[in-house]
Amino acid sequence: MTLEAGRRVRLAEDLGIGEALAGEPGGVVGFLSLAAGIEGTVERVDGELPESHEVREYQRLKALLDDYGHTMPAASRQRLETEIAALEPQWAAHREAGERVTVRVRLDNGLVLDGAHQDILTPL
Repeated sequence: MTLEAGRRVRLAEDLGIGEALAGEPGGVVGFLSLAAGIEGTVERVDGELPESHEVREYQRLKALLDDYGHTMPAASRQRLETEIAALEPQWAAHREAGERVTVRVRLDNGLVLDGAHQDILTPL
């Protein structure tokens, strides 16, 4: 999923956020919990890398194999699998980089969620 600034999103799951501490050490006074379904607007996306040609080619070939591989002649399927295997390191590097993508979202209730992983949000 690709999020971009200005896009409306919804929190996909309940989210518990830390403990609120009182003046004295160890004096916990509360815990903030945001319910799934709260909506907001993406203000910023951090750590997003554009897809390289190799990544797009991996996605295209993988989709081709998944959709039509069972109907291909064995030699064609073998060649396609070899091409996909050659592109897997670039795909893995892109996926790893994508795991570091975080967003800043201003929720409709006024709270700001910053540094949140993009997977907890669903685009509207």
